[in-house]
Amino acid sequence: MVPMLVVMGTIFYLSHQPGGSFNLPDIPNFDKLLHAGIYGVLAATVLFAAPVWLKTKSLALTAFVAVFVCFLYGISDEFHQSFIPGRDVSGWDLAADVVGASGMAWFWLRRKAPNRLGKV
Repeated sequence: MVPMLVVMGTIFYLSHQPGGSFNLPDIPNFDKLLHAGIYGVLAATVLFAAPVWLKTKSLALTAFVAVFVCFLYGISDEFHQSFIPGRDVSGWDLAADVVGASGMAWFWLRRKAPNRLGKV
């Protein structure tokens, strides 16, 4: 639970910085890669914090819950940014958040149940 809260706190802190505070490389959509990465980490911490009964009941449900938690946190993050000078709400940022969380959930499922998911 603590790692999840640390990642959430880090996202909140970074989202609270005014627009233009970061010197990101001049690479198109680099910020979307950052969104996907940090939300992938958030999904990993949510999966780690998931109760054993949920993981025992269904790995797929556990993965879905992790992605859904990240989606909800992404919505709250975008709402939070709407109050920060120079920041705005972005559906593309939220999409990148979900892609990152989904990627981590997929990776986690592949590691937990490789025979049930087939070969890729």
